[in-house]
Amino acid sequence: MNLILLGPPNAGKGTQAKKLYADFQIPQISTGDILRKAVKDGTALGKVAGPLMAAGQYVPDDVVIGIVEERLKEPDVAKGFVLDGFPRTPGQADALDRMLERLGKQLNAVVSLEVPHSTLVERGSGRRVCPNDGAVYHVTQSPPKRAGLCDKCSAELVQRPDDTPEVIEKRLQKYDAETSPLKSFYAKKGLLKSVDGVGSPEGIYEEIKKAAGRPA
Repeated sequence: MNLILLGPPNAGKGTQAKKLYADFQIPQISTGDILRKAVKDGTALGKVAGPLMAAGQYVPDDVVIGIVEERLKEPDVAKGFVLDGFPRTPGQADALDRMLERLGKQLNAVVSLEVPHSTLVERGSGRRVCPNDGAVYHVTQSPPKRAGLCDKCSAELVQRPDDTPEVIEKRLQKYDAETSPLKSFYAKKGLLKSVDGVGSPEGIYEEIKKAAGRPA
């Protein structure tokens, strides 16, 4: 099963991709996670990506496409994959089509999570992360047991630079301008399935499985 989870920042793509992995052992390929790790590790890619991500801008296509292709060549994607955060534009989607053809793979479905703008800002700006173990919390939806401290290691939680309301607004504007056309791109191919992204994560997950042609 080869899927794309499509949706704006904070639509819940990462959460749902992890559920798909737990059930079907198909890895989540999150360009955001790969890039954030590169920034944290101080790699050459991270030094390019870091300032752009902090300013709410996208990393150049050639860099992102390259890391996705390398990831799709790894053995753990034999059963399938879930792309989260890629492609972002029709140009990247064209590149992905060519890439999958080279690798002998094809998409089964593109699932679009639909979430109101105000909900997206609230979800993202309330997120807090442990700098030690990467555990993620939310100030209202899933707060830590002790305010501002990680439940596992008691480290002080931080807000990622790309989770401020100002940066989220910029990212949503970019999404509306650049990424929304992907819906038309994949609708013409008969691959697009829309799912309401507001509600319990479990309920949303069941709708995603139906959209992907998997039994509930």
